[in-house]
Amino acid sequence: MAKTLITIGILLVIIGLCWPLLQKLNLGGLPGDFVFKSGHFKFYFPLTTGIVISVVLSILFWICKK
Repeated sequence: MAKTLITIGILLVIIGLCWPLLQKLNLGGLPGDFVFKSGHFKFYFPLTTGIVISVVLSILFWICKK
């Protein structure tokens, strides 16, 4: 359990350091990501982004499992 938490922490630090590069990939503005605006209220639902990230992670975990 401790090794898993340490690994997750290291991955979060790496993602945080790479965040400026990741923002240039424009993952948050894919077609299929819904934005609802009403007055001072804004709701963002990243459906397509979530699916893309899920597929990529599934492939990575599948490769690592072999």
